[in-house]
Amino acid sequence: MDKTALRRLRTAGGELSVSGATLADVARVAGVSPITVSRALNQPQLVRPHTLARVQAAVTETGYVRSLQGGALAAARSRLVSLVLPSIGTPIFADMVQAASEQLTAAGYQVLLGLSSYEAWREELLVDTILSRRPDGVILTGALHTDHTRRRLQAARVPVVETWDLTPSPVDMMVGFSHEEVGHAIARHLLERGYRRIAILAVDDPRAARRNQGLQAGLSRHGVAVAALEVMPLPSTFALGRDGLAALLARQPDLDAVVCSSDTLAHGVLTEAIARGLAVPARLAVIGFGDLNFAARTHPPLSTVRVDGANIGRRAAQAILDRIDGKAVPAQTDTGFALVQRGST
Repeated sequence: MDKTALRRLRTAGGELSVSGATLADVARVAGVSPITVSRALNQPQLVRPHTLARVQAAVTETGYVRSLQGGALAAARSRLVSLVLPSIGTPIFADMVQAASEQLTAAGYQVLLGLSSYEAWREELLVDTILSRRPDGVILTGALHTDHTRRRLQAARVPVVETWDLTPSPVDMMVGFSHEEVGHAIARHLLERGYRRIAILAVDDPRAARRNQGLQAGLSRHGVAVAALEVMPLPSTFALGRDGLAALLARQPDLDAVVCSSDTLAHGVLTEAIARGLAVPARLAVIGFGDLNFAARTHPPLSTVRVDGANIGRRAAQAILDRIDGKAVPAQTDTGFALVQRGST
């Protein structure tokens, strides 16, 4: 690597300037010609592996982003904000998308929606494509990203908001809540009501896993261990809830409570329990997560954790707009949650 060339790209503050990182700059840092860089970015199969690796490393170090727009347009605002979700099939994210879109649209921005399918490598590809469009801001779901994604976002020097989580090391700004605290709150709720043989039914989602860790820690402080754990493949479905309870009871027939990672799973658990003649909550308590629109209308009404997705969306959008306008924005915004007790516990 040509470190002298790399130093010339740095601004007075020591960060790389996206507007100053050109294809020629990447070529100088990689020690190859601009034509080779262009070929590596557009036809990588024609470039020798060691050369391709040098170009890719130089792209990462310089923060260079290929623009799909003309030179004059690339220097102007795109009026575009990208929002990356794990899935549109998960109802819990709908309120966030709606609120964020309304706020951004009212301010003259359009929303570009991307779906990562809960896969970090898909998010990485999405972010690369998104940055090539020169967005004015990026809203992500969660705080778990590949190192490449984090480096690219930080080098791009556009406002970034991570949502639905809290972490001590955000990429830029964060709007969300503590999943571990949700787990602690559920543990307190069940223990106060005398439940001791508690099982977990969850989908394979890192945020659900952190809630489970909080739940287990909260139970452990009172000498209670989780009686059984069943992790199902994504996405959450009603059928998985029914199948999940059947699997849990096969291993631990005397369960007295099931904690579900979503209201959709919990609805399936309620239905399976009733089909088996298990009275809820006298024989088996059930609690979900999300407070979806059906949760208060199940039989019995479902206890759950309410998260205000619309508030998360509005605050994330406003953080982007404020940062664009040069206003100070806190690194962390805790939107909190509420445990809603209903008939199922």
